[in-house]
Amino acid sequence: MTSQQAPGSWTNWARNQTADPLRRAAPRDTDELAQTVRRAADDGLHVRAVGAGHSFTGAAVTDGLLLSLDHLQTVEDVTRTETGARVTVGAGIRLHRLNEVLASAGLAMRNLGDIDRQSIAGAISTGTHGTGASLGGLATQVRGVRVVGADGSVTEATPEQDPDLFEASRLGLGSTGVLAAVTLDVVPAFHLRAQEEPWPLDRVLEELSTASGGRGGGSDAEGLENAHDHFEFYWFPHTRRALTKRNDRLGPDDEASASLRTARGERPGAVTRARAWVDEELLSNGAFEVINRLATAVPRATPRINALSARALAPRTYVAPSHEVFVSPRRVRFREMEYAVPRAELVNVLEEIDAWVRASGENVPFPVEVRFAAADDVWLSTAHGRESAYVAVHQYLRLPHERYFEGVEKIVAGVGGRPHWGKLHTLGAEDLAERYPRFEDFRRVRAQADPGGVFANPYTDQVFGPR
Repeated sequence: MTSQQAPGSWTNWARNQTADPLRRAAPRDTDELAQTVRRAADDGLHVRAVGAGHSFTGAAVTDGLLLSLDHLQTVEDVTRTETGARVTVGAGIRLHRLNEVLASAGLAMRNLGDIDRQSIAGAISTGTHGTGASLGGLATQVRGVRVVGADGSVTEATPEQDPDLFEASRLGLGSTGVLAAVTLDVVPAFHLRAQEEPWPLDRVLEELSTASGGRGGGSDAEGLENAHDHFEFYWFPHTRRALTKRNDRLGPDDEASASLRTARGERPGAVTRARAWVDEELLSNGAFEVINRLATAVPRATPRINALSARALAPRTYVAPSHEVFVSPRRVRFREMEYAVPRAELVNVLEEIDAWVRASGENVPFPVEVRFAAADDVWLSTAHGRESAYVAVHQYLRLPHERYFEGVEKIVAGVGGRPHWGKLHTLGAEDLAERYPRFEDFRRVRAQADPGGVFANPYTDQVFGPR
């Protein structure tokens, strides 16, 4: 078949996971996908699908058939609703292309993460999220999935039709089958007013609602994370400095003006190109690569480098379409671990991480990213049933990450933290079953959908138990 690809090694974006599959294929449509999966299962092969390879775990690794969904990028349907639209797209569509398609139709995703290179299937299957104390991750925006089973069957699952398969497939690491298409609940396009400002870390922690009445004690008082539609911050280890990002939707009058100016090719209140370059390069790309190489070569200089980086960032405010504010370029390669912790535990967790870094002498040139999410009901969502704060630690790929991640993992796992499904961690099925009320429901559906373990691999065996 023309969709077959020559076998060959595959490596993920972070270059820490590789696979040598017996077969590779890139089906052109759902029918060909179903035939390809069925043939592989009949031949006794394991099957895994891969998007952009942005998972740091071995989620896509297989020794059998490795499927690329890159040809499945069609926008199949746009149905207008009172609140926006329902959009059905091929599972392989990249988020950046999806954002462009939605924007051209006057629509947008309600919330996004800060990287848009992933496929929609990979993003929802691993629990990708953005930030917003009243908002959920990408999987909460899913209203339907098309799942290809090991026998080649194609099932349309929704909350009303085959609801258990729907729940287990919209966030389940592809363990119930291969996603061929996804239906999303989207909203009218909107602009955000972005405010980015360096703050002392102590000020940030004091103004979080979790710090009201005592650090980490929890409170209903409005804090930074509740006062803005989207709030996050980056703390520079070895310092008490942070970069805050506060993003808020424009009001109706401002939105109308911003939409008109955007249609003309203008960016109301946009920062200068030079100012944007300084911040983006310093935190994300060319200059940041140099900073990390310097920290690698001269570890004792890292605290001073981080202090200089934190102080080099100047405040900026601008207005732009939502997806342009949410997403930032990321060209410096790194390894990442991220845990969702109960929001009331955040301040104490960060203080413990700070103490560990100072005591250990670990070389950490990358900022720690902190985001927020509302409680949701997605079975395997890291925010299932509780308001959550996300603590993401990164390490430059030329530096060892194991000791740092192990130290942080002991801290976050100790407060019932849940690891991001696509990022590095060491927890297994027994640990995770204690953290997810619907874990056994998921495993039941997985066993029903894939009794032969066709869609299993070492990573799914680690986190869900062997089939």
